[in-house]
Amino acid sequence: MLTIAAAAFIFAIHLAFILFVAFGALLVVRFRRLAWVHIPAAVWGASLELLSLTCPLTPLENRLLQMSGAAGYADSFIGHYLMPLIYPPGLTPEIQSLLGIGVISVNLLIYSLIYSLIVIRQRRRAWRA
Repeated sequence: MLTIAAAAFIFAIHLAFILFVAFGALLVVRFRRLAWVHIPAAVWGASLELLSLTCPLTPLENRLLQMSGAAGYADSFIGHYLMPLIYPPGLTPEIQSLLGIGVISVNLLIYSLIYSLIVIRQRRRAWRA
């Protein structure tokens, strides 16, 4: 029972990390110092996708599932609704590369918008002074 709970916890961390990598730049708009955490996370996440590497959380999660004797989350909310988001069927190295490029593109766009807003604010302050 404890190992299945640990596997579910790891899965939740896994999903949270994926969401942070993909959309964390939006949090940087409000919390600028978070960029120091988000940029390395985004580079790591994009690198895993571009290089077709396995996230270290995946084997840990699978091992915990095996230790609990579970084959998966077939009867649970998490397994039924969320597992396909992280492990979609038919995921190929080409799709992984596109996902990595997508992560980089979205984050570059958001960070360039943040940078533009900072520059505009600085110019307005300088003009008013």
